[in-house]
Amino acid sequence: MISGKFAITLHILTLLSKFPEEFLSSEFIAGSMNINPVLVRKEIANLKKHAMVECREGKYGGTRLARQSESITLEDIFKMTFEEVTLGFSRNDPNPNCPVGKKINQNLDALYKDINSGICNKLQTISLQEFTQEF
Repeated sequence: MISGKFAITLHILTLLSKFPEEFLSSEFIAGSMNINPVLVRKEIANLKKHAMVECREGKYGGTRLARQSESITLEDIFKMTFEEVTLGFSRNDPNPNCPVGKKINQNLDALYKDINSGICNKLQTISLQEFTQEF
């Protein structure tokens, strides 16, 4: 299902891209997003797992990009936050004797694969640096 995870992660990375030499605190990042710093730290942990950021603890600690923003595509970010976008399937097993019920989930699956392919094709053409330049 669709969540705000991509938007949160992209917001974090855009801030880090705007201040490439600085270690930004989760409180600073959370203030920009108007969310709880715990949610920011959760996404930063995922970014660290994917070697996108480096973190430093202590009074002058925080997070900064570990890679150049021009080498990160929005597709990279999308794939870190989602396996794929799905708009959902029926909670109940459809009637296999119904001409629609017996194929609805297969057809939805094909539709979602198509949607994901289109999303990735678009996002792979945009770097984090290009996206950041809009601000």
